[in-house]
Amino acid sequence: MATNRTFTMIKPDGVENGHIGGILNMITEGGFRIVSMKLTQLTVADAQKFYAVHSERPFFGELVEFMTRGPIVAAILEKDNAVEDFRALIGATNPADAAEGTIRKKYATSIGENAVHGSDSDENAAIEGAFHFAGREQF
Repeated sequence: MATNRTFTMIKPDGVENGHIGGILNMITEGGFRIVSMKLTQLTVADAQKFYAVHSERPFFGELVEFMTRGPIVAAILEKDNAVEDFRALIGATNPADAAEGTIRKKYATSIGENAVHGSDSDENAAIEGAFHFAGREQF
């Protein structure tokens, strides 16, 4: 059953390249309400835990290094059909394959530095949101 919340983070490349405002603008113009948001930085242990599903993949070390190299913006978003609609708004992982008008088409530079993360299921949205936000931080 679809829920009305999803989790996103603006990755270190999006923050470093000054795209926080532009990405947040696209999110709000896409009809999402920002429920919770914070600027934070993942530790190596945090990144390893968050991306544990990829721990056996050859790119895991690079992913952890990338995600810990600078601050991120973590956010919980709200909208009807949030997960599916947000996945459409961010576009394909590879910006070369992303549709025009998507966040990754506009702000990503490569498949590895793709500016933004979006939960891929309602279940993962709840898990990822709880990972980054304490209960009192989720309005």
